[in-house]
Amino acid sequence: MSELEKAFRKFATYGDTAATGNDMTGKNFSKMLKECGVMDGKCVTSTDVDIVFNKVKNKSARNITFAEFQEAIKELSVKRFKGKSPEEALQATHQLMEGKEPGNVGATKTVAAGAVDRLTDTSKYTGSHKERFDESGKGKGIAGRADMTENTGYVGNYKGSGTYDKTH
Repeated sequence: MSELEKAFRKFATYGDTAATGNDMTGKNFSKMLKECGVMDGKCVTSTDVDIVFNKVKNKSARNITFAEFQEAIKELSVKRFKGKSPEEALQATHQLMEGKEPGNVGATKTVAAGAVDRLTDTSKYTGSHKERFDESGKGKGIAGRADMTENTGYVGNYKGSGTYDKTH
């Protein structure tokens, strides 16, 4: 098995647990060409890749085999390496693709600490949110979230609470 066929099988099974590695979907074909540097956005665009993919596959099929893959690469390599002979262009494309593996290029990254620090800095809170934290930034718990009522029997904001017994 050649290096190119190994790369084909790795990309063919990428993201699909049921894939056998014998045929490749259009999404994985596009991913392979993008990651290997064949699709550069100038000479070979994603539209070119989709057109060639649909040209080489069977009408009713959704995937391409390794033989169809080689045919597609032959067509795209001439486009990618203009000015070179078809054989030289094909060799250059093979060198780009051999030994490559699918990478998780756009995988989820960790959150930028600067934004999180700014959003969780309690000294910048205003209004009623400011009352939920003490000076050190530690939360007050239920006392910071709810208005605690005193069940003394007096109306709220009454200044003379607790003075009845003293006057009578």
